Amino acid sequence: MVRDTVTALTRRLRHRLTEPLPAPPATLRRGPFRAGAFPSRLRSARLTSQLGVALGVAFAVCFLTGLLSHLIQHPPGWFWWPSRPVWLYRVTQGVHVATGLACVPLLGVKLWSVYPRLFAWPPLRSIAHAAERAGVALLVAAALFQVLSGVLNIAHWYAPMPFFFTTGHYWVAWLVTGALLVHLGVQLPAIREALRRRGPGRPVPDGERLTRRGLLGGAAAAVGLITVTTVGQTVRPLSGLGLLAPRRPDVGPQGLPVNKTAAGAGIALDAAAYRLILAGPAGETALGLAALNAMPQRTVHLPIACVEGWSAGATWTGVRLRDLVTLAGADPERSTVLVESLEQRGRYRTSTVPAEHVRDPLTLIALRLGGDVLHPDHGYPARLIAPNRPGVLQTKWVGRLTVLPAR
Repeated sequence: MVRDTVTALTRRLRHRLTEPLPAPPATLRRGPFRAGAFPSRLRSARLTSQLGVALGVAFAVCFLTGLLSHLIQHPPGWFWWPSRPVWLYRVTQGVHVATGLACVPLLGVKLWSVYPRLFAWPPLRSIAHAAERAGVALLVAAALFQVLSGVLNIAHWYAPMPFFFTTGHYWVAWLVTGALLVHLGVQLPAIREALRRRGPGRPVPDGERLTRRGLLGGAAAAVGLITVTTVGQTVRPLSGLGLLAPRRPDVGPQGLPVNKTAAGAGIALDAAAYRLILAGPAGETALGLAALNAMPQRTVHLPIACVEGWSAGATWTGVRLRDLVTLAGADPERSTVLVESLEQRGRYRTSTVPAEHVRDPLTLIALRLGGDVLHPDHGYPARLIAPNRPGVLQTKWVGRLTVLPAR
């Protein structure tokens, strides 16, 4: 009985994808409702299914890498993120942004392939049909929101978004994923049938210059072009091709990009009056720049990787965080540290460094970049730099370190 039910559902969905659209009333036969409004014969169930598979894979990669980034920035109690390898977040976030940008042409062609179905008549044939169309509308709206908000975020253009990007992008990602899984569950029999029927290619109709293979090739070329012209903000050898990249990895003070400047953060301090407050079991200690420079200095080469997708390697010099924790009277092997910026406002003016990063000898309170004193826009007089962490958690203009009780 189950097999018969599945077979019947498959036939019904296949019929729904291939049946001719009923004609609307004569008074509505204009614009997209007129006869012959969509003359292209390139559209087919197979083409739509092929594009759907490609878009589904891209969305899955985006969702998983984006979820990982969110968990790193806002870790729940059960989450653990290692300090090694130092380049891991650089790769996962670079893949997230590159895949998200690749979704732009894929989503456009996918919507083109099903566009005539939006004007099917009658608009609603049954309660089940209404529910299906509502689900598709939700999926399309959420997917467009994700792509558009992601592009605005990497461009640092937040004016059109009257909400906090991270929160909106995160929750709508779950909405897209849920709607996509429901859509896939409904359409899977028809998709499998469409992909299974290969058959000989149709002749190109008169007036049609593009074949379906050419259309798919064009979509793939657009994906490749967007990737090559943007991935240079992460992959240094391709930086010269990054015509569409919002950030170049070698442009900025001391050869590194900057998202927030000292002026934008409201930072203006007297170096002579600067004190880093170190709080722990041994009490509070105030360390000036001379005291920090007198401590053992370490030089490390670490990438800084931003959630917007750009990343770049750099050489940092400063005091190991584990040495400061020891000075505060705590065990660096088990301690967690709260890092606070001199910046007075901002969602990320503080960050928590877990024990696995505190104990790592590559984690520094950096005082120099590339051998020179930090530029103000890079966090002068002192900033956090730790392996395998998002740039938004690499707190700049550090003013206080608090060793939290070990769990």
